Amino acid sequence: MSQQRLTALVTGASAGIGKAFADVFARYGFNLVITARREERLNDVAREIMDRHKVEVSVITADLADPQAPMVLVEEIHRRGLKVDALVNNAGYGVPGAYATTAWRDQRDFIQVLTTAPCALTHLVLPGMVERKQGYIVNVASLAGFLPGTAGSALYGASKAFMIQFSRSLNMELRAHNVHVTAVCPGYTRSEFHDVMGVRDRVSRMPGFMWMTADAVAEQGYAAVMSNKPVLVNGAVNRTIAAIVKYLPDSAAFSIMKAQSGFNR
Repeated sequence: MSQQRLTALVTGASAGIGKAFADVFARYGFNLVITARREERLNDVAREIMDRHKVEVSVITADLADPQAPMVLVEEIHRRGLKVDALVNNAGYGVPGAYATTAWRDQRDFIQVLTTAPCALTHLVLPGMVERKQGYIVNVASLAGFLPGTAGSALYGASKAFMIQFSRSLNMELRAHNVHVTAVCPGYTRSEFHDVMGVRDRVSRMPGFMWMTADAVAEQGYAAVMSNKPVLVNGAVNRTIAAIVKYLPDSAAFSIMKAQSGFNR
């Protein structure tokens, strides 16, 4: 029975949006390969999803900051006799602080995890999807990819804008092969992301209507990739913000973002 199921690979699946995507793909009948750095957390997620949805869940730990990790991960998946029918590039984090005063190693690893590794994983699994004429790729981007900039996290918005454009281009390339590609762009999402970033106190001041749950983001993202929508901005509030920013003069949008960032160092 498991051989009849499709398999989804979800990165950063130990918590937050990644865990929610793993759950929603399993709910719709996919077996899973879940990966992140924290093996104990991954094992907990695997047990929870297997008990709830009665699918197979394989755990493979990986640190995507290592340039060799995407190849090693895919080779291990193939060694276990599995294939990747859906890929969710979700792993990510932020590097807070002024760009000039942060360590280059931290910024280099950030670029590797948020842009290079997703591109590498996509490149590695695409031939099989094209050959089978079926595949689904979700790139978890952000509303930040539409905004003028993010002071205090200089590469975050840039990396998300990259993933949005990458997804649009791939979507065009792969339509003839029945491989769906979607950039999912949430705004404020309830998860541990802001705790890791050290900005929980500041973002907690945002009004409740600005926030979404990780489950809602993942459910909408799954529906979007199944319908082959190139870009999904989650939630009416975030779609309104993205639309307004598009038509604001650059100077006005820049001033708003500078004021909102609270970063004056």
